[in-house]
Amino acid sequence: MFELRRRAVFLDRDGVINKAVVRNGKPYPPACLENLEIPSGVPEALTALRSAGFLLIVVTNQPDVARGSQTREVVEAMHAHLLATLPLDDIKTCYGVDSESCDCYKPRPGMLLEAQKQYNIDLGHSFMVGDRWRDVGAGKAAGTFTIFIDYGYQEQRPELPDIIVASLAEAARVILTGNLEKVPK
Repeated sequence: MFELRRRAVFLDRDGVINKAVVRNGKPYPPACLENLEIPSGVPEALTALRSAGFLLIVVTNQPDVARGSQTREVVEAMHAHLLATLPLDDIKTCYGVDSESCDCYKPRPGMLLEAQKQYNIDLGHSFMVGDRWRDVGAGKAAGTFTIFIDYGYQEQRPELPDIIVASLAEAARVILTGNLEKVPK
């Protein structure tokens, strides 16, 4: 029997579905559940994507756990809150620090490939939405269409995202309208 492959929107966490803490032009995760803030427009954008049949899967690097500046319990409490509050299907987390031995730390595509197997996802008809170069790199490596939310962080820029937008709401509109024309960079 032929099984239909599903489409997904992969989403970075900090800066995409919740506000990042920006210090000196660089984004950081919130320190605790009380500081976790979901920007206006995010629930509506996710609901519209879910209603259109997309799986919604967060893929997030959380290296502060390995570095000792964050606990896994706090990260998991944030994820439990996000799963209870937003129409998300799953949250995949890499707790490691960038190293050659870790296949899931973005920009490597391990979390997306794991979700592909778990949910029978057609990566070629799926999207990666992120606000950092690592997100775009992971999406490109997995074969998804990449959407970069540009907040003007003072850090490395992504290489050739498919589209640049200003918010998750705008990314959702692009996906839902099928207006996937590449924008000038």
